[in-house]
Amino acid sequence: MPPPADRRSFSIQVTATAADIDELGHVNNAVYLKWIQDVATAHWSAVAPAEHRDTYVWVVTRHEIDYRGNIAAGESVTGRTWIESQPKGAQFDRRVDFVDGRGKVIVRANTTWAMLDKATARLVRVRPEVSAPFIA
Repeated sequence: MPPPADRRSFSIQVTATAADIDELGHVNNAVYLKWIQDVATAHWSAVAPAEHRDTYVWVVTRHEIDYRGNIAAGESVTGRTWIESQPKGAQFDRRVDFVDGRGKVIVRANTTWAMLDKATARLVRVRPEVSAPFIA
């Protein structure tokens, strides 16, 4: 499913560097994993109110990634992320697509994140006021 065309989806542009390239001549899968985290945390930083950013931190509990294409050094992709469903307790799923310059989705991921209280490092339930700015 493509991301929603509203303010609740979020995008960043990423350009592959020589350090991102593996022996096959394209971006290494581990780099895409880092980019997934980069777009997700950028979304949190851009949208969450300061009091939520100061109180909570997110950790990944699961990544499910489909690799459908790739790019080479110097090429760019747009990383788009969005939330499709309500949180479940301390967790919610985040969708991430990386789209190449031709508009083709080359990496698609569903990731599960859990929210921790920064002060205690303990899981906390995602309250509606925390999730509301992100729910599509």
